[in-house]
Amino acid sequence: MAPRIQYAKTSDGVNIAYWTMGEGEPSIVQVVGMWSHVQREWEVAERRAWFERLARNHKIVKFDQRGSGLSDRDVEDLSVEAMVRDVEAVVEDAALDRIALFGATAGVRTCLLFAAERPEPVTNIVLWTPGHLGGERRPVVKALDALRDADWELYTDALVLSVQGWSHGDLSKRIGEMFRESTTPENSRAVDRATEDFDIQPFLPRLRAPALLLYRPSSRAFRENLVRHAASAIPDAGTMFLEGDSYSWYDGDIDAVVEAIEGFIAGDEPRSPSETSTGVFRTILFTDIESSTPLTQRLGDAGAQEVLRKHNSIVRDAVNQSGGSEIKHTGDGIMASFPSASGAVQAAVAIQQGFARHNEEDPDTALRVRIGLNAGEPVAEAHPDGQSDLFGTSVILAARIAAKAEGGEILVSDVVRQLVAGKQFMFNDRGETELRGFEDPVRVYEVRWESSE
Repeated sequence: MAPRIQYAKTSDGVNIAYWTMGEGEPSIVQVVGMWSHVQREWEVAERRAWFERLARNHKIVKFDQRGSGLSDRDVEDLSVEAMVRDVEAVVEDAALDRIALFGATAGVRTCLLFAAERPEPVTNIVLWTPGHLGGERRPVVKALDALRDADWELYTDALVLSVQGWSHGDLSKRIGEMFRESTTPENSRAVDRATEDFDIQPFLPRLRAPALLLYRPSSRAFRENLVRHAASAIPDAGTMFLEGDSYSWYDGDIDAVVEAIEGFIAGDEPRSPSETSTGVFRTILFTDIESSTPLTQRLGDAGAQEVLRKHNSIVRDAVNQSGGSEIKHTGDGIMASFPSASGAVQAAVAIQQGFARHNEEDPDTALRVRIGLNAGEPVAEAHPDGQSDLFGTSVILAARIAAKAEGGEILVSDVVRQLVAGKQFMFNDRGETELRGFEDPVRVYEVRWESSE
């Protein structure tokens, strides 16, 4: 049975259609801009399955922004600020105390602005394949804009196919039909113009809630530079890639998407919080910002914190893309764990390449980061607060190796070098070195890397 449609009234008198289903906090509020229709979406089997899967553990809130769906269509103000009033009205009318925002397409800026200006109820922000936050539009989008003015039906079909591809033809056809009923060409054009003109950047430092950027790298709509830009601009943002070739979050392996969202909301709590375990082989990676104290003195606390966020974004992005997991923030760096040594080394190279790009683009806030890796069987311990950590000799050795590196270097233990033998990595033998706390010298190797183009 379809959820009951209700209406909330915004502070400027616009009626917003919405429904809720499921139970559990925080409630997940989906914000997707103008391509929304609370009644028609329920009739699309894939979207209905998405909502039902999310509603197993959370209350789901779906609403139509002003100018779309069953909400008031004939409205003059279609700005991003006005869209925030829509979210505010629904949250208040549905009596939601704690919410996680899920944003896609034009809803990305709406989510970010709402969380910046009304942070109290927002626990988490999840963004699906976010585009450029500066308002830049790709050539294909500009071409579609011209088509919208000429033929609305052809435009909506082409819009869906431009991101989905022909392999999803049947779904694309049904979504195109839903899009045509969601809004009008005039409202679609007005929202695009308002979104382009709105600069979200000044609001981002005010965000308090952590953010997760989800994407499928094999999707036609995926643009790595846009996701990287968004991740670096949003404070406390991490990224995660999922398998599949569909742009749509409700298509393909929706269980993987929902599990990623629920894990992020739950803080990835371990299954057995009281257990301490050993015997699982892992490669440990440490990053450490060189000369962090002088950097703070030069930039000041606020400036140094901004630079630290940049470090966190680059490292977390590389760790996630290489199949690793962040264990903890060490103050001047991050500790991460990987199931494979090659994934860990690949992440280390990507991290240094990321900092090389940053340093070239913004030399005033250049970062030189040391990286050290070791592999072994650390002790895994989960704390009562739900956070997990790794301990033991293999972890300590990785940290000591990182401390021996210079800024911009990657040093690894001999065991890591042997584990990735035959892969594409190149090493320089740095010989044996004395490490604090270790009786015998340890042989270390430098990973050779080049800046990416």
